[in-house]
Amino acid sequence: MSAINDSSAIRPFTVEVSEADLKDMHARIAHTRWPEKETVSDQSQGPTLATMQALAQYWAHDYDWFRCQDRINSYPNFITEIDGLDIHFIHVRSKHENALPIIVCHGWPGSVVEQLKLIEPLTDPTAHGGTAEDAFHVIIPSMPGYGYSGKPTEGGWGPDRIARAYGELMKRLGYDRYVAQGGDWGAIVVDLMGAQEVEGLVGLHTNMAGVVPADIDNLFQRNVIGAANALENLPAGLSDEERAVCEQLDFTWKHVAYALQMAGRPQTLTGLADSPVFLAAWLLDHDPRSLALISRTFDGVAEGLTRDDVLDNVTHFWLTNTGVSSGRLYAENRFSFFGVKGVKLPVAVSVFPDELYQAPRSWAEKAYPKLVHYNRLPKGGHFAAWEQPESLVNEVRTGLRSLR
Repeated sequence: MSAINDSSAIRPFTVEVSEADLKDMHARIAHTRWPEKETVSDQSQGPTLATMQALAQYWAHDYDWFRCQDRINSYPNFITEIDGLDIHFIHVRSKHENALPIIVCHGWPGSVVEQLKLIEPLTDPTAHGGTAEDAFHVIIPSMPGYGYSGKPTEGGWGPDRIARAYGELMKRLGYDRYVAQGGDWGAIVVDLMGAQEVEGLVGLHTNMAGVVPADIDNLFQRNVIGAANALENLPAGLSDEERAVCEQLDFTWKHVAYALQMAGRPQTLTGLADSPVFLAAWLLDHDPRSLALISRTFDGVAEGLTRDDVLDNVTHFWLTNTGVSSGRLYAENRFSFFGVKGVKLPVAVSVFPDELYQAPRSWAEKAYPKLVHYNRLPKGGHFAAWEQPESLVNEVRTGLRSLR
């Protein structure tokens, strides 16, 4: 067999973590040197000392990684080399005839762990409130530098290259007609798959729509480096809803210090490979609303996430040592987070109330000329698949139904 054929092979994969690795993690948690308590009564300085100590206590004494490992391994996992890099993915085929293939794309600080709750409702809808006509074959890849995918050893793996790699993955799996879904980086990747019109892709679903007009998007990006006061320089003619969205964008851009650090100096975050508690704090502090939700979880409030949900994802990052490698995606990116990408394919948009910004229909209709679905949800935030999987599943079913 030729080397080319060898590299394109699809190899079965099993997650296997040793007791020694877990013992080392627990020892590092136990020996954490804690800072003093924050000097404010809220989370404006980041995760509070009380939240992090409650997390560490549960992580060290009650959390069971092997439960998560067994869950991942209960689905078929594979690795294949694309463009010189190993890509890990979960691939679950539906038992229902005429199921529609869908590639589900995570972001940062997400992982395939974040998407596990979607698999069974999408592949087996008759057991989860749907009909056989709602069935999907589900493919969930780990982004380069994340989880069990390879870590790039040279520059160039930005979201556009990931989009091309995902198109190749679907082609390699034999899918000549499929849809894509994404949030966070995954939303950017699927938008770029649409803009590239990768072979076989017929439509998208996004829960972080890229619809901000270029003139407004540029204002906020300049605002980050102190070159403009975006809210004072907005174009005329905006509706009240669009102005409110601009205020949301202003708030979001003022809370992206983590993104700027990873975009400019990812290697400075070496401590993410050394301290589990530092890694946990870094991953928790994605945005104020997500941090508040997770903090309530460790205060014993039962809502979208459990303590195990949170620690499954953090432990996955720790055991794969991907704190720094995942962050390099920000340094590789050359695209707007929220701006228009030029997608001409059919697109379904779901807007969750605690998202980084709530994309208005007026902008969505301009950014996605073939908008086939737009809906505002009553509850949920940035990590919709993780926090509100039932709502996201319903949105995917409804939003992409016309593309079957």
